[in-house]
Amino acid sequence: MAGHKIAHATLKGPSVVKELVIGLALGLAAGGLWKMHHWNEQRKTRSFYDLLERGEIAVVVAEE
Repeated sequence: MAGHKIAHATLKGPSVVKELVIGLALGLAAGGLWKMHHWNEQRKTRSFYDLLERGEIAVVVAEE
């Protein structure tokens, strides 16, 4: 019984360049999402203080 050659996928070590590119892409995506969240929070805060300054809202309950 002769040994048959079976085609197997050869496992290679990690590709440094590929891992760097994937890490960079994931980092930029996460950073972009964080900045969008931060800008949205800044917009809400700025809007709140603008309304407060104009007197359209108050932070204390009005007495009746």
